[in-house]
Amino acid sequence: MNTEDVLEEFRAAGALREGHFILASGRHSPMFLQKNLVFQYADRTERLCKALAAKIEAQFGKPDVIVAPAVGAIIPGYEVARALGVPSIYVEREDGEFRLRRAFKIAPGAKVVVVEDVITTGGSFREAVKPIEAAGGVVVACACIVDRSGGRAEVGWPLVALATVDVPSYAADEIPPELAALPAEEPGSKRLRG
Repeated sequence: MNTEDVLEEFRAAGALREGHFILASGRHSPMFLQKNLVFQYADRTERLCKALAAKIEAQFGKPDVIVAPAVGAIIPGYEVARALGVPSIYVEREDGEFRLRRAFKIAPGAKVVVVEDVITTGGSFREAVKPIEAAGGVVVACACIVDRSGGRAEVGWPLVALATVDVPSYAADEIPPELAALPAEEPGSKRLRG
């Protein structure tokens, strides 16, 4: 599966949105990939995640566990783990920081791949790794369905992206006037309390 195949799955699900969006990273963008419109379809999700799992396994072998940052990456994390035949767990925010909760454990020395849905800066990856390493897990790679940074996101580990696209994003003080003129939506889940 190549980048155009992945984007076609998003287009077919009505998940490529245009407007003014505030991303989970805090950056502003004229495009948002509403991945949950894709993930509502089990067949689309399975195709994407099987392809990502194959790419992970080809580059790094089979990990011991997949860890996904909640909330947005739980579904693709689960589907990638299912395709690999390994456990799927997730980290979730507590007091603003990712933690292992719900009795999830990572065995010391376990090989971990962190799976995200769509990334812009790689910030959630970097945050998600902290509790994994604190538990003794060894992060071997980070993986995502779409890297919207055009390959510029600095995740701190090898990155496996099923699709890489270059979608502009801007700091709050760099927003072009034509984007600033549109009402901003904040469609992500990062700021959910839990």
